[in-house]
Amino acid sequence: MVLLLKNILFTALVPGTVAVYIPLWIAGGAAVLSLDRSLWKIAALLPLLLGAAIYFWCLFNFAVIGRGTPAPIDAPKRLVARGPYRYVRNPMYIGVLLAIAGWAVFFRSGEILLYGAAMGLLFHLFVVLVEEPLLERKFGESYLKYCKDVGRWIPRLSRKRAA
Repeated sequence: MVLLLKNILFTALVPGTVAVYIPLWIAGGAAVLSLDRSLWKIAALLPLLLGAAIYFWCLFNFAVIGRGTPAPIDAPKRLVARGPYRYVRNPMYIGVLLAIAGWAVFFRSGEILLYGAAMGLLFHLFVVLVEEPLLERKFGESYLKYCKDVGRWIPRLSRKRAA
């Protein structure tokens, strides 16, 4: 129960801020969320829902398989290489970026798109400079093999997937 609460709190604070609150703020606030059925708003549902589904699938795997949260201070105790992690090493970030892209389409906003590009760059730098070295120290050879088998951002479909 405590692990569930920690995951909900982290999700509301961090990805919620990055993928929901800030894009809505850029767009002018939640008041602009009209529910008309324009083609743009319908098209925005695909990346929004896909991004949310990927994020929550990863969150489930972190809690159930890894016995932890996405928060670096309470990271999974075991290396998670199932679900979306079989295809790319950073699907949670990809889910967040898809949600931001969905808001950019929903609001037809170049500013949200630029924000998403900036977040993508920050995610990449954080992964390369902070996360990967920490994971290598924590999980050693199993993480190095996982990195060899699974792409950081782009799936390596021609290679054997991580078990």
